[in-house]
Order: sequence, then C-alpha cells, then structure tokens
Amino acid sequence: MTTPSRRDLARASRSSWVNPATIIVVCALSLTLLGLAILFSASAAMKQNAYFYLQKQVIGVVVAVIFGAVVSRVDLDYLRRYAGWIAGIFLVLLALVLVPHVGVWRGGARRWLGFGPMLVQISEFAKLALVFCLAHYLALNQTRIGEFKRGYLVPLAIIGAFAVLTYKEPDFGTAALMIAVGLVLLFLAGAKWRYILPTISGVVGLFALAVALNPNRLRRFLAYLDIEANKQGGTYQLYQGLTAFAAGGVDGAGLGQGRQQLNFLPEAHTDFIFSVIGEELGLWFTLGVVAVFTVILVAGLVHLKRAPNLFHFLLVAGTLLLICLQAIINIGVVTGLFPTKGMSLPFISAGLSNLLLMGILLGVLWNTQRTWGRASLSVEARIMREVMA
Repeated sequence: MTTPSRRDLARASRSSWVNPATIIVVCALSLTLLGLAILFSASAAMKQNAYFYLQKQVIGVVVAVIFGAVVSRVDLDYLRRYAGWIAGIFLVLLALVLVPHVGVWRGGARRWLGFGPMLVQISEFAKLALVFCLAHYLALNQTRIGEFKRGYLVPLAIIGAFAVLTYKEPDFGTAALMIAVGLVLLFLAGAKWRYILPTISGVVGLFALAVALNPNRLRRFLAYLDIEANKQGGTYQLYQGLTAFAAGGVDGAGLGQGRQQLNFLPEAHTDFIFSVIGEELGLWFTLGVVAVFTVILVAGLVHLKRAPNLFHFLLVAGTLLLICLQAIINIGVVTGLFPTKGMSLPFISAGLSNLLLMGILLGVLWNTQRTWGRASLSVEARIMREVMA
C-alpha cells in the first residue's frame, strides 16, 4: 500500500469540516446574525420595550439550534418506519387548526394552535412532514413511478391533502409552496411530464378561480397590477416596501437609521424585513443576501450528488426547496415581482415557528452529511492509523 503524503492527510482531515453542509450552516448563521441586527432596528419602535422582538428571536434561535442538534442525531432510516404516522398526525393537526375555539384566529386567518403562552403555526412543520412522507413513499415505490395510479395519483393525493387543509386556513402562499415542492419531488423521482404538466395547469386554474371568486383577493390582485395608483389602498404595504429600497439606494441610510418601519411599513419585522435591509444597508447587502441563498442552493446541490438512495436524495432535495423557494417567494413579493402574500424570509424574519423549522431543516442536512460521510471518514481514520503505526 502506498503511504499517503502529508498533503493527502491534511486534505483528508479537512474534508470532514469543509463540506456542503458546513457551508450551508455557516451561510444560515450569517443570515441569522444579520436578521438579529435588522430585527432590532425594524421592531424598536413597535413596543415600549425596544428589545421585545429581539429577545424573542434570540430565544427562538437558541431553541432552533437545540432542535437542529437533536435532528442531526436521529436515525432517518429508522424514522421512515413511522412516515405514515407522521403524515397522519400533521394532517390531524392541520384539521384541528380549522376548528373554531381550537385554532387561533389572527389577522383574518386561523393558522395557529396555542400551547400555553406559545402559538405554533402547524403548516410550517407540516411542510417538512409532507416532504418526509413523500420521499418515503416515492422511494418505496420507485420501480412503479411510471404508473399513473401508484406512481402519480397516490403521491398527488398526499400533496393535495396537505395543501387543501393549509389553503383553508387560509394560507395561499404555504399551500402553493407545498404543491410546488411536491411536484418537483415527483419530477425528480421520475414521474412523467404528461402527468405533471396538466397538473400544473389545473393548479394554476384552481388558484385563479379561487382569486376570482373571492372579492377581497380579487381586489388585492387587481390593485397589484397598478401599484402606483393603489398606493393608499391595496398596495400600500408593497409601495412602502419599494419606497424603502429607493430610500436606501446603493449605500443605505445606515443601520438603525431607517424610517419606513416607523409606522409606515406594516410587518416590517416579519414579511417585509428585506425592505428594511434595503433601506438601512443598501443595494450591496440586499444582493449579498441573495448571493448567500444562492450559495446555500449550490452547496445543497453538490451535497445531493452523494445521496446513497432515493429516499435520502428526495428528503434533502425537499429540504433545500423549503429553504430556497421560500426565500425566492419572499424576495419576489417584497420587490414587487409577485403579488403580495405573507411569507417569512428564512433565518431573518421574526417568527418562532419558521425559525424552528429552519433549525430542523439544517439538522436534516447535517444529519445526512454525517451519515453519508461515515464510510469515507472510516477510511481516513484507517489511513491515519496505518501511517502512525
């Protein structure tokens, strides 16, 4: 056997740390720290205690880290045995959210369950339950993906069950995200285009019909078509968000110097926090946030190449989609590319439920990095022992 050089040993030692999952975690940590700084500025004028939202977010970050650490040690292959139970439990919870006096009604929607003083948005965690269940089913039936009933209709029914219950809250954005992620996973598993394309057309048609039949949603959509003319009405929030970007320009007004969040921009600390970044830190920081999410996506795609089987591949692909598609939707809404729809910016926006979900998703990625790399690490350890001997 050829004795490895010191350079080979150094490369083998670094490989356990320099990997896609580590890059993703570092990117997520950077976004979280930026979020804490911006959150303090965006929410300082909203409460008598200027640290109110910052304190809640710090607690959320700590809990999210704990959740992620626990998930990173879970045996995902063992957990697969209970995929059906996990899906069933979350479908029941989504149904309970809709029950009066059980689900919590806020801002025209019933999306939360109360656990003591804490409100949990069930649909956030149901997104991961959907991905986990779908990855298990598609991997279990991978030889029958080409069939219409077992390979397409059944997984489509699973996606539909989660999406319909979420839509009824109502939560258009999360329901659309569930459908998008589910259809992409079906495509990655090998479902046929002649099934997927009509489904996409049908979903778009149903959403258009839902908007047309709801006067409030129709009014908001028509207002979106002419933002300037409706800046005092249906597009007030979006207009104020765009004004924040314009006020920030290239260099920004300076951290803590933003003005739009001072009773001008609604939900500045949650859905529209990206606008606050634009006003206070300027164009380069907003582009930097986009670049960091791009790095997360690219690192995740590199990580996917090492997936040992279809279940792990689809689970990690779904995890990446839940992070990156949500970021794309939020940034698209805030910049006026998409109609206004409430959705958090991952790792940055205030909100305990989404923050905990992000911690769990990072735990899944770190879990797969650890388990997929176990064989290569054992080889490196053997090389080190032989050299030392």
